[in-house]
Amino acid sequence: MLFRRHKDKETGKGKQRTGISKYKLSDSLDANVQLFQQIFNDDDTFKVRYFENQQHPQVRCCVLFIECMADNEIINENIIQPIVQNTMLENSGDILSSLQNQVIVSNHVAKTTDIDKLSAAIIRGDTVLFLDGWPVGLMICSKGWASRPIKEPQGERVASGPREGFTESIMVNLTMVRRKLETPDLKMKIMTIGVQTNTKVCVCYVEGIVHRRILDEVYKRLKGINIDGILDAAYINEIIKDSPFSPFNTIGNTERPDIVAAKLLEGHIAVVVDGTPVVLTIPLLFVENFQSNEDYYVNFYFATTNRLLRVMGFIITISVPAVYTALVTFHQEAIPTPLLLSISAARQGVPFPTIVEVILLLLIFEILRETGLRMPYFVGQTLSIIGAIVLGTASVEAKLVSAPIVIVVSITAITGLMIPGIKVAAIFLRFIFLFLSAFIGLYGYIFGVMGFLVYLCQLRSFGVPYMLTLTTLDPGELKDTAVRAPWWYMKLRPKLISANRVRQANGGK
Repeated sequence: MLFRRHKDKETGKGKQRTGISKYKLSDSLDANVQLFQQIFNDDDTFKVRYFENQQHPQVRCCVLFIECMADNEIINENIIQPIVQNTMLENSGDILSSLQNQVIVSNHVAKTTDIDKLSAAIIRGDTVLFLDGWPVGLMICSKGWASRPIKEPQGERVASGPREGFTESIMVNLTMVRRKLETPDLKMKIMTIGVQTNTKVCVCYVEGIVHRRILDEVYKRLKGINIDGILDAAYINEIIKDSPFSPFNTIGNTERPDIVAAKLLEGHIAVVVDGTPVVLTIPLLFVENFQSNEDYYVNFYFATTNRLLRVMGFIITISVPAVYTALVTFHQEAIPTPLLLSISAARQGVPFPTIVEVILLLLIFEILRETGLRMPYFVGQTLSIIGAIVLGTASVEAKLVSAPIVIVVSITAITGLMIPGIKVAAIFLRFIFLFLSAFIGLYGYIFGVMGFLVYLCQLRSFGVPYMLTLTTLDPGELKDTAVRAPWWYMKLRPKLISANRVRQANGGK
């Protein structure tokens, strides 16, 4: 029986794991190898290699490794060859220690009798060495799997600034963060999550800046995860986020090391997950959806203009369909007469009410967008452009929709692309405001906006108000919100997030 139930010390929840801990290593090399062959039964990538010392055949060893995970060159040249050719092994009473400290060439070699640790090391790409007559195994670092080269993230391109992005290797990602923050105050705590995947997850923060209350809450939620596998950072995001049914993200994510470094310097916490280029940042504020790392690499006037455009784009994308529907349906007197006549002429012969026209075109746009994402890049881009033009023109000519509706939906779609971080919430709000306006006009839109603001004010991200810095009268808290003040004015970090608010040595507001 290779499976058993055990109690997790941190959460008290039952977890399923391989029950190989009940076995013990013996003095027999063959028995130890047979044990691991049983553990990795029916796995053709699991390899076993026996060998002996040339001058002393009684020094009999065996290495165990997974072929696709380990580097064969490291195993051959740094483990097998030094042991086979060594001439001093007979003079040592503790041969295993001699192998560990004097013979094997590796940056990490550790002894253990724990079967679970030895099995986990093999799965991670390390090599396990057994010596005949010793009930101990050596775990030797020999990882050698292929990884994607460092490139600029496709979804976070910038005109100016660093071009590197995270990869699927956690160690490569941690290295890029460490290169940005060359300080001993940068702490990295690695844990394992996922009963079957045993995924490495690293919590990064800057000591002296991070708020301990938020850090403790992050550890608590991560340790409370009980799931078979973690294949992407989105798994952790969905499990530990505040308000899990909310369309608004309360945990940030990015593929750029410079963004992570900047967040860490403000007191945020980064969660790096092995196997994915996406890094989570905690906590997340609503205003961060309108900020870009490029804002800090260009002139603050230009950065402020771009941020205001993003805010305006968000307001337009959630409001234009609702306001147009309300005006055309209930408040025609608010529309200038020439414009009203133009809209009425365009609607001649259209069989559907305005609300149906808007919903129909919005759904078609979302279908085109999703299709473009799923198709190959060069095909998807062409399909989206041609599909929008052909369908829009044909719909107007066939009198299925009016021309003003095509313009309204086009503006809505374009402005929605300006804020990808809040895309899902924008779609929900767009339809909610639209239905409210279709039933009670502009009053419905106003009530929707009021409810939306109240909802945002009650949201929290790990205890931090989601609307922090936007609901304050302190000018010092507004220097990095919808506007980006010059660096010499941004001397304080956000309150409630960082323990040390002074960003610059001279302090002040």
